[in-house]
Amino acid sequence: MRAVLPGQPQAKLQAVCTARSEGRRLVSYISGNALVILGGPHDLLQTIYHDGDCDLDAVAIDETTGKIATSSRNVVYLYSLNGRDEGVPKWSLQHTLTLEDEKRAAYTLSWGALEELLVGSSSLRLFETIGHEALIIWEEKISTPAKFARFSNDATLIASTGAYDRLVKVWRRLSFGSDDVRFDFTYLPHPTTVTGVHWRRPHHRGQMMDNVLYTICADNKVRIWAATDPQGLQVLQQWGEIDMLETIQPRNLQPEAQSRDRYAFIIDSRDFSYAAERAVEGTKQGQKEHHALAHLIEVANRSPEVCVVLDSRGHMSAWGLENVGCKVRETKNIFNIAHVDNFRFLFPTPGWMNGDHVRFLIFCDQQPTSVFTLLVHHFDGSIEWLEGRVDNVFDPSPREDRLISRALWTGHDGPIKKIVRNMSGKALISRTNDNEGLIWKQEVGARGMTLTRSSTLKATKHIHRTCLLEEGDFVVNLHHRSITLWDARSSFAVELSSCSYNLVEKPLCLLLLPEPTSATRLVHLAAITPKMKGLVWEIRLPPKGPRATTSEKLNQPALMQYCAFDLKVNADLAFMLPVDPAGSPAVISGFLDTFAKDIAISYTNDGVIRAWTAKIDLGKSTVDWLETSMIETGITRPSLASGTSIRKFAVVDAARNGLTIWDSSSAQLEYEAQYRSQEVIQDLDWSSTPDDQSILAVGFPHKVIILSQMRYDYLNAGPAWAPVREIHIGQSTPHPIGDSVWLASGNLVVGAGNQLFVYDKEVNLTDDMTKAFTAPIHGHASKDIFEVAMLLNGPLPVFHPQFLAQCILAGKLAQVQKIIIGLHKALKFFVDGDRLDSFANLPLIEFFHEQPDISMAAGKKERSSYNDFSDDDEPETVTEALAAALNESLAKTAVPQLTGQEQIHLAGMIECVATAEKHRRSMDDNAMRYLLFFRQYLLRKGHVPESPVGITWREIAWAYHSNSQDILVDLVSKQFQGKMLWEHARESGMFMWMTDISALRMQFENIARNEYTKTDEKDPIDCSLYYLALKKKNVLLGLWRMAAWNREQSATQKLLSNDFRDPRWKTAALKNAYALMGKRRFEYAAAFFLLAGKLRDAVNVCAHQMQDLQLAIAVARVYEGDDASVLRELLEDRVLPQAALAGNRWLATWAFWMLGRRDIAVRVLISPVYTLLESPETPTMQAKSYLANDPALVVLYKQLRDRTLQTLKGASEISPRAEWEFITQNARLYDRMGCDLLALDLVRNWEFLNQPSEPQKAADEPPDPRKMLRRRSSLVVDDLPSPKSPKEMKSGFGKPPTRVFEEPDANSLLDNFGF
Repeated sequence: MRAVLPGQPQAKLQAVCTARSEGRRLVSYISGNALVILGGPHDLLQTIYHDGDCDLDAVAIDETTGKIATSSRNVVYLYSLNGRDEGVPKWSLQHTLTLEDEKRAAYTLSWGALEELLVGSSSLRLFETIGHEALIIWEEKISTPAKFARFSNDATLIASTGAYDRLVKVWRRLSFGSDDVRFDFTYLPHPTTVTGVHWRRPHHRGQMMDNVLYTICADNKVRIWAATDPQGLQVLQQWGEIDMLETIQPRNLQPEAQSRDRYAFIIDSRDFSYAAERAVEGTKQGQKEHHALAHLIEVANRSPEVCVVLDSRGHMSAWGLENVGCKVRETKNIFNIAHVDNFRFLFPTPGWMNGDHVRFLIFCDQQPTSVFTLLVHHFDGSIEWLEGRVDNVFDPSPREDRLISRALWTGHDGPIKKIVRNMSGKALISRTNDNEGLIWKQEVGARGMTLTRSSTLKATKHIHRTCLLEEGDFVVNLHHRSITLWDARSSFAVELSSCSYNLVEKPLCLLLLPEPTSATRLVHLAAITPKMKGLVWEIRLPPKGPRATTSEKLNQPALMQYCAFDLKVNADLAFMLPVDPAGSPAVISGFLDTFAKDIAISYTNDGVIRAWTAKIDLGKSTVDWLETSMIETGITRPSLASGTSIRKFAVVDAARNGLTIWDSSSAQLEYEAQYRSQEVIQDLDWSSTPDDQSILAVGFPHKVIILSQMRYDYLNAGPAWAPVREIHIGQSTPHPIGDSVWLASGNLVVGAGNQLFVYDKEVNLTDDMTKAFTAPIHGHASKDIFEVAMLLNGPLPVFHPQFLAQCILAGKLAQVQKIIIGLHKALKFFVDGDRLDSFANLPLIEFFHEQPDISMAAGKKERSSYNDFSDDDEPETVTEALAAALNESLAKTAVPQLTGQEQIHLAGMIECVATAEKHRRSMDDNAMRYLLFFRQYLLRKGHVPESPVGITWREIAWAYHSNSQDILVDLVSKQFQGKMLWEHARESGMFMWMTDISALRMQFENIARNEYTKTDEKDPIDCSLYYLALKKKNVLLGLWRMAAWNREQSATQKLLSNDFRDPRWKTAALKNAYALMGKRRFEYAAAFFLLAGKLRDAVNVCAHQMQDLQLAIAVARVYEGDDASVLRELLEDRVLPQAALAGNRWLATWAFWMLGRRDIAVRVLISPVYTLLESPETPTMQAKSYLANDPALVVLYKQLRDRTLQTLKGASEISPRAEWEFITQNARLYDRMGCDLLALDLVRNWEFLNQPSEPQKAADEPPDPRKMLRRRSSLVVDDLPSPKSPKEMKSGFGKPPTRVFEEPDANSLLDNFGF
């Protein structure tokens, strides 16, 4: 935690106390109805809130037991200390004491011996608090309510006085014990009102020392009272006095340097001695002892008490009191220690009711780590913690570093309701329910970032919305019927102007509109109602600089209504709110377009979110609005939403447990989380790094989870957001969080109760939350949250496995080889601490200029031994030997830019590239892509057992469009040692991508054979489905004849011997199938459906009951071929709707290609799947996920669009704008993945198809799609279907035609070049 602002201390005489208990310094103070307990400047131990609206009046700590007593009116609460052994001190309520028949509040509390508590009000009462009950053991009525009532250190004396009393009553205890407690008393007369009392404290609790009382009087004198005459009638006699007016005589006689205000405090001998020891210990060895320290040592050797006198002009005088209490006082017993002229204090601001009151508490403990500390309780509502060396404090020479401010405790005295920041994030206002606001400003000093209270605003009307202007110098409050402008440049904000308004409905928000220029002092604000109507106000701000006088009048109205507007959006609007400012400041261009930054978001009850921007037209006195984006989230009645100006939205569902994060620029879902039912989301706050990486704080009642944006990871389907920090406030306060907000510096400010917690921006990289993805980053245990967000985003090094994988998908295998070879060279001589070039020492031009094809076609070039000769020993390609050597280096070396898991993935990638390189000359690019990722899947399967089963439809699509399938089948079979079972075939997707039906059936028979022999028993049941799909019943019958061990042999063999073309045996097979369904033996049931000739039923069992879509497709293809009606039904009724629901474009393009609709197979690569189906279902969240927009789709689109006339036709139906948006969106996706070089390559080298320029032909003569080609292709397949029958046209899918090759028309191509 950077700092804590625990709340505004009460302006009361006993609002603060401190004691050393259980070896720990404790400070406690009261704020409103809260008891605040701290262990240091920023160490908030506990906050205890009390029921009711009554404020607390006093607090006291018992040094011996650590008990804390606090009072509210006539009730005293006693808290006992627990958790000493665990090292986490906590206080719990032990007793509640109600002062019977007491109308006055208990303003003074004091702990005595043996856990006795003195309570002063209109009577003095002494309680014994040992045990389960607190007993009153003495009570005495007093003439005036007690202002002070303090026990002496040995608890034998009590000093008490009433408000405005000039007599101090000293009570002497005559007996100890709860049975008979008696006191007598005497008076200490003073000429006027006594304003302060202080008992001398010994070095330790058990030390025997004469009691000495110091009193401060309104006549500006400090009097010292001691028992100089034990035989006298008075318990204490006056030993001496210090005239505070005479002790400070400024050298400067100017009136402004003079002040009659005096403040005094006593430094006890024990604290002064310890402080002197710390000063001596703090002197560096060999350093020459300066005069101030030598003087201090001389003074400390006399063991004096020290009286320090101050005035409000920075003058200080310190006086030593030696041998206090001696029978014969000499003149030298009171001596001057120092006089300082530039002792600067932050004294109370003029204007506060109790502004001239200050109370001091001083301590320096015996522990070596303790320092001289001064707590200054300003009655304007703050406590300052000052530390320093006592020799610097009393050094008479001019210096600025006498005391260093470690903390300033202040805040509200009521629960914080709302926190609003300004646009820059350097100022904020916190607001309570009673319309009080505190303006805070972020300052950077020697102690780092601090949050300083700059002004207080107290409004008489209910504040509905608030907006900060000019770095917090001005505040605009929107009330129910008016709007007001406040000047907050002084300690108290002053209302400058007010303007009433009349809107039918209650305004939803107050928006700060972008200004055309910042040169003027004009500001425009807008308020919008649920009907999307609103008003704009113009504010003319006063000149910059401090406010001259509170009565300063402006020359013209500062606040006036500018215009009204109507957005004319018919929507069930739930809310509209300003976006959280993030990223670089908004720049207003001359146009109102979608490139402008958003200023507000609106969301409806049916889950539609819109982003808005606006522009002021000063010439027409109007405001223009533009809807920049819209997302249909599908979340009904969202309870909360928040947006950022860099196009990120967060939405919370109606139950307040579900969170989704959206990218509005592409309308895609990036993150979805469901929290426990008791974890209610109540706040969302956005921030961003300087390079526009987003950070989201999700607020719950007692904790805040901070989420950081991460790179997109399509290969592993990794999350796009991750929690990096969790902040719990339950240890510090029981009050739920009211609101939270980000500062520009990256600090999070959390308001809970009347307290503000300012959390630093450090993220622990070693805890379980962040270890998985940040642990080895440069060996740091913690990092700035901005740095963490930038490391989790931003460009990847070219040797990162994700970058290499995307290069392979983009067909840049040559660059991949160079990167791996460059990394191998770099790691040869790499040692820890060296810098590793993120580009593997390759020129950038390598990554975005067109490369010659290195696939099978390019590999036909003969290589002689002379061509292979090189002076360099390094190979030109990634061989298996190089891969083994590089992976050995990776096993020994920690690469700075990679995590441990990423290094493991990189090693697997290198091994896959070497394996693919070995077969490069016999494969095309698509086969290479498939083989690389299939090998990588197998490697990950071995390292990560819980990884997803099977390759994705992306890899299946590559293999499906490969012309090297026979080699792929052979390589995949070898991976399983020639013993491929169906589970292996499903993992490889083989029966989805094989296009040769004869080869497909041959492999299916191999599967059947391997399924039969996979166990020692060789059970025919295991292979029944496969042999019956192949229509090889006789083979299955022969296997049953050998299964004598199987109890089902006889019945099954007898059944299979029949002719199943006979309806009787078909019925028997069906009965067996249904019986097996009842026994949940689904695979065997599907086999009997095939035996009965019911392919559709068998396929349905595989797809629905077995949940094995690949098996259903494979059985249909093997049984009837690719033209089977059952296969078409399966693809149309199950596969395509499933692809639409999941947003899986890879599955959809494969299915459309199988159906012969190659035009739609191309279009679906660009358009969402559900938009191309005849009866689209409502897409799920998964369909809207960013994972549905894989950038590798653009590679397949480029490959397929000009392959056949049908694909060209499909490409022609895509508008140029849609294709342009597809390319720019994929460039953004590459950028989010950290592959910026591939994004540059895409936009630099992409070729758009030509749009037909000739007039449209007749409706029955479609345009020739070949005219869209920009360059001459080798072959274009003419696969345009013949006209469909009415039935086929109604179904939407026609039978695929025969494939015919046709050379493109040369004239149409030459036309494109102007010939």
